[in-house]
Amino acid sequence: MYERSSVSELADSLRQELDRYSPGGKLPSSRALVDRYRVSPVTVSRALARLAAEGLVVTRPGAGAFRAARATAPQRGDTRWQEVALSADAAAELVPRTVDASGVLITLAAPPPGVIEFNGGYLHHSLQPEHAMAAALARAGRRPGAWGRPPADGLPELREWFARGIGDTVTAAETLITAGGQSALTTALRALAPPGAPVLVESPTYPGMLAIARAAGLRPVPVPVDHDGVRPELLAAAFRATGSRVFVCQPLFQNPTGAVLSPARRPEVLRIAREAGAFVVEDDFVRRLAHDDAGPVPRPLAADDPDGVVVHVCSLTKASSPSLRVGALAARGPVLERLRAIHVVDTFFVPRPLQEAALELVGSAAWTRHLRSVSTALKVRRDTLTAALRTELPELDLPYIPAGGYHLWLRLPDGTDEQAVVSAALRAGVAVTPGRPYFSAEPPAAHLRLSFAAVAGPAEITEGVRRLRTACDEALVPPGSRAPGAPPRGAS
Repeated sequence: MYERSSVSELADSLRQELDRYSPGGKLPSSRALVDRYRVSPVTVSRALARLAAEGLVVTRPGAGAFRAARATAPQRGDTRWQEVALSADAAAELVPRTVDASGVLITLAAPPPGVIEFNGGYLHHSLQPEHAMAAALARAGRRPGAWGRPPADGLPELREWFARGIGDTVTAAETLITAGGQSALTTALRALAPPGAPVLVESPTYPGMLAIARAAGLRPVPVPVDHDGVRPELLAAAFRATGSRVFVCQPLFQNPTGAVLSPARRPEVLRIAREAGAFVVEDDFVRRLAHDDAGPVPRPLAADDPDGVVVHVCSLTKASSPSLRVGALAARGPVLERLRAIHVVDTFFVPRPLQEAALELVGSAAWTRHLRSVSTALKVRRDTLTAALRTELPELDLPYIPAGGYHLWLRLPDGTDEQAVVSAALRAGVAVTPGRPYFSAEPPAAHLRLSFAAVAGPAEITEGVRRLRTACDEALVPPGSRAPGAPPRGAS
């Protein structure tokens, strides 16, 4: 018998014994570990959670803990091209820096009381794992050294967890912990492009990324996307025309279109960027928000990139809470040192209690249950919104129904005053997001983005679409087509 009460000591003991089990082999039950090591069930649970976060074991609720499969050695690539890409900035022309947070504030500001929130960018509180996060935070606060200074790159176990989620070709040594995805994107763009340089962006794209680029004095250049993601022939043309060294994209459930980069285009995008001597910044922001009808989702681009073309950004925030701002940057080659330096200068490090809480959360069985629950709930909400739009607003074009994420992208009829629709919607009691901030240049048409994650549930979605119908009856009527004093369509 052993007399041990420390989670760290128990985890160390179990780690040393894992070689006795083949991959997939079942470890002793929690009760057996309690008896053998003379520790509490809570200590056993936390030790197993730590090993799960390190990728050494897999826990299955009701079945027990099993040794994880052995990871394969990552393929070695050639990152020497980065020496040119990171130095070829002498020709950059200074561009005035513009700090415009309006496109970001749209999704951060709380709507007035009684207004249905179709413009939110985070999960409704009923979808957040509040109890699991509270428990994780409480456990984290009791960890030895939880309030001390963490490693600048992040806790090793958390870096390992993020690296494993990116792919078997990425290691913890190539991963940095950041204060969420927005911070990681800011670090990446500052590291990869000097002020005045062009940066290729998807069109349409996330307004927060455009704000980062402009605040850094960069010049966003749009590259159109369709239902299969960015168009490779236009990406190649944009690289030739601009000499850009950076392309920022969201290959999975793109914001705002919901598009997924097709299997045929994935290697094309990497090839085109590699031939241009450029980096691809992969913003993998909603991988954990696939709907339960999505099927297997494609691997991150970084998982298929041995040559260091991809700088990968991911975060826990979208799948948990806007206040759990813990994310990761992954890269290989000389660029990693530049990313690390800028990250340290900007933030020093992510607070250790937050990292410890994230590690406790993702290593718990509650995290797996939460992701399954959210996957089901988002599909129900998406289907409810889609059905309501087709019934109430058939004149709005919904070209693509995503199998992940939390929003729909709608094209308004030609000639529509987009802002008039947004204003009318707010008067009708529903907040929607205009499409204009998602374009870095002139938009081809008027659009709306509707989020189904921030609302209370399906009933509120149905009511929100009814209110949007009222707004469209007012705003979509062509000027001069309504008789003076006549009520809007649908009014009685």
